[in-house]
Amino acid sequence: MELRDFLALAQILVSTILIVLVLLQVRGTGFGAALGGQDATFRARRGLQRSMHRMTIVFVAVFLAISAWSVAAS
Repeated sequence: MELRDFLALAQILVSTILIVLVLLQVRGTGFGAALGGQDATFRARRGLQRSMHRMTIVFVAVFLAISAWSVAAS
């Protein structure tokens, strides 16, 4: 397995995780809306929402790094 193959698989995996994280973060409604509930009030991010927000930022950085590395390797 070459480096390009590894980078392509890593990019697919990270992008899939990013899609899931973004879809679970519906702005203004929180995690409950993804499961069918509604919450119309604004609150600070706490607990699971804060963790998901931080994980999204980390995965975006990883995705960008893998993409740049993939371009440099080709």
